[in-house]
Parts: sequence; C-alpha cells; structure tokens
Amino acid sequence: MKQIHNFINGEFVATTKSFDKFSPLDNALIAKVHEAGKAEVDAAVAAARAALNGPWGRMTVAERVDLLNAVADGINKRFDDFLAAECADTGKPRSLASHIDIPRGAANFKVFADVIKSVPTEFFEMATPDGRGALNYAVRRPVGVVGVICPWNLPLLLMTWKVGPALACGNTVVVKPSEETPQTATLLGEVMNEVGMPKGVYNVVHGFGPGSAGEFVTTHLGVNAITFTGETRTGAAIMKAASDGARPVSLEMGGKNPAIVFADCDFDAAIEGTMRSVFANCGQVCLGTERVYVERPIFDRFVEALKRGAEGLRLGRPEDAATGLGPLISQEHKRKVLSYYDKARALGATVVTGGGVPDMPGELANGAWVQPTIWTGLDDSSPIAREEIFGPCTLIQPFDAEDEVIRRANDTEYGLACSVWTKDLARAHRVAGQIEAGLVWVNSWFLRDLRTPFGGSKQSGIGREGGVHSLEFYTELKNVCIKL
Repeated sequence: MKQIHNFINGEFVATTKSFDKFSPLDNALIAKVHEAGKAEVDAAVAAARAALNGPWGRMTVAERVDLLNAVADGINKRFDDFLAAECADTGKPRSLASHIDIPRGAANFKVFADVIKSVPTEFFEMATPDGRGALNYAVRRPVGVVGVICPWNLPLLLMTWKVGPALACGNTVVVKPSEETPQTATLLGEVMNEVGMPKGVYNVVHGFGPGSAGEFVTTHLGVNAITFTGETRTGAAIMKAASDGARPVSLEMGGKNPAIVFADCDFDAAIEGTMRSVFANCGQVCLGTERVYVERPIFDRFVEALKRGAEGLRLGRPEDAATGLGPLISQEHKRKVLSYYDKARALGATVVTGGGVPDMPGELANGAWVQPTIWTGLDDSSPIAREEIFGPCTLIQPFDAEDEVIRRANDTEYGLACSVWTKDLARAHRVAGQIEAGLVWVNSWFLRDLRTPFGGSKQSGIGREGGVHSLEFYTELKNVCIKL
C-alpha cells in the first residue's frame, strides 16, 4: 500500500496515525496518509522559522529567483509523475489536468519569480526645518512563516498559486493540503530537495481541519499569516483563529457565480464557454457557473443547445482521451450534490437533463459519479439558485431587461466571478462595471493573466492575489527615513 508522508525540514516524516485515501473513480483504497499531530506541526513551524533565520533568509532576490525557476523546471521534468498523482487523487480527465493543472502549477513559480525581480517601492524627498532635508524610502520584507491551507479541486495549481509568491517574497511555508488530495504537495517536496531548496523553506503536514493539522496550523502563533482557498464556513473559522495574534489572512472562499447571456451574443461561443464553466472538472471549480441568465428571445434555443452538449459528455477514466467528465472528489461530496438533485425535484424544477447517478461499468459503479444536470423552472429564492452546490449542474432562467438581470445576478451573498456574453461593447463595459464580483469575464471564461488581481467580494473572500497584488499580502512594507 502506498504511504504518503509529511514533509518537514527536508525530510519525509511518518507518524503512528494515518487515514485512508480512496479513489473517486471506484472507491478503492489507494494510499495510507500519515496524519500530522501537534508535534509535527510544531516541528514544521520551527523548521520554517529556522530557514527564515538561516540560509534562505540570507539569499538575494536573484538567488531565490533561480531556485524558483528550478522548481518550475523540476515540476515539468517530472510532469508525468505529477499528472498521475493529480489524476489518482481527483479522478479528473488527463486531458484537463495535463493542459491546466500541471502546467499552471509550474508556471506559478516562474510568474512570481519574474514579478519579484522588478517590483518597485516608493521614494520621497522631504523638507525639514533646518533646510537639510530627509529621504524616505520603502523596503519590502517577508511577512514570515505562512500557513497555506489548500483545497481539493485544483490541488497543485491552487497550492503553488500561494506557495510561489510566498517563496518569491522570501517567506517560508507550512502547507496543509486537503485530506482528499495529498499526493502532489508531497511530491513537490521531492522536487524541492532535487533543486537544492534549503531545508525548512517548504513543509507539508497532512490531516483534517478541527482537532487535526488544519487547526494546529491556523492556531499556531508561530505562523505569521494564513492564506486559504475553500468554502466560506471554513474561511470564517480561519479568520477567527487568525484574530489571535492579529495575523493577516487572504481568503478565497465560496461562490454562486452567474453567467449573463444576451440575445446578441455569439451563440456558439456562449454555448461553448458555458459548457466549460458549468461542467469543467465535474463542476468543482470555484469560478464555475451555477446560475445562467439567458435573455428571453434565445432562452429555449440556449437551453436545448446546452442540453445537447451536456448529454454529449462522456464519463470515464482519466486516461481515456474521450473522457469529458470525471467523478466528484468523494462519496461524501457525491451525497451532498445528490441531496441538491433531490431538493430540486422536490421544489418542482424541470429537469432538462440528468438529475441522478449514471450507469457506470464494472468497478466504476462504486465511484463518486453523478450526471451532468440542467434545471429550469425555479426562481431566485430557491436554494438551488442561492446555495453553492459545487457539482456539474446549473439552473437556467430567462430575463427581459439589462437592469433586471444585473439586480438578479447581484442578489447573492457571494461575489467571486461572473461571465457576460454580448457583442455590444458599450453594454459589456456597463454591465461588467455593475456586477458585484472580483472577476468579470466578457465573452470568455477561465481566461487568466496571472499578473492581474484575483479574489472575491462579499462572502467570497478577502484580499487580492496575483502579480504585484500578491506582494501586499506576502510582504510587509517598512519605511526608512534618513535625515541628511
């Protein structure tokens, strides 16, 4: 049986307590994961602190940049190993993971290595009463030991999205991957050793939330800042924990993202984009679309076209090139998503397609499979329209006027992302400016320039990361005033 260890101070560390990792494909036991206790978290934080005060803290920016580029190259050198680990943990199609998860996981190190090389700070000349003047300038310093709490939907990509800028800025990290997806974070420890990363810079502790590694990391006063991606309730708990010690947090949390499709859109492009935004990664994407508002003149046509697209998705194994949809992450999450499928029927929704469990062959019948699902016939007050489901499903509703659809799109406690489909450039700017979300796509979805700010509003998050915006969280500015 495969053993997945913690990675602390450059060493792979076993513990006496472990938990089982099951495959989403067929619910088979694929690994034993060694759970970190308080002692292991203490050791990881101590190692991270020692690295800050040791060789890592003494490195120049150029030396750090070289190491980060080497890490990116190391991931690409072992591309197949990372791809196999990611697909084993998540069940997602290789065609998806090989084009998004692994390349972006490597790119996150290179992007932030480039950013940190050229970021400026402020400089001011100041008059003084004696006429000699003074000079003020700002310097950036690492915030310290950063706790990185990672989600299971894009494990490598979203972990390195945080680890990349944290290390670029000179911090050290203690990473707590999701218990559902432990493998790529651990594998990255091998790459760190291969490229000569100083011990203690990158640490990984495995476990759960309350009473386990997650709680031990977020409550540890030796952790100077916490960055988190995941659901809103967990983010709120982390924010409370971080208040002890007044430690900063960066939180990217839940969403109930709308798409707005105007009648003048490029119809085929809108269908293709919405197919991806609803069903990519089996709907387990924080930026995914669970509400689609379609202008009434094209509503029926749009519903029918999306139905054909959903019914054309092939469910299967990751290695099958024809697979368009994998399983959900776990049996527990399958039960959650199916509870919403049941709720939609009970509320009187029209099930356009799906709404249940597919017939899968052989041992795949034991996996966390659900059908891609489209509903109509429910209003904005429905829990189907208001609560995050995080599955391959969406509610499509008609609208008649621009002001109406903006109001409805904003009528949510969340504010992460939105897609707008229209050929009217003035309308695109007008609508995008009024949507209460951290990210608005126009005539696209999941198109990301990593230099741009990323984050949510309302209960979708606090803070912005990406490009120079990440530096606001991962560094502290110090003002130096020199009297002449």
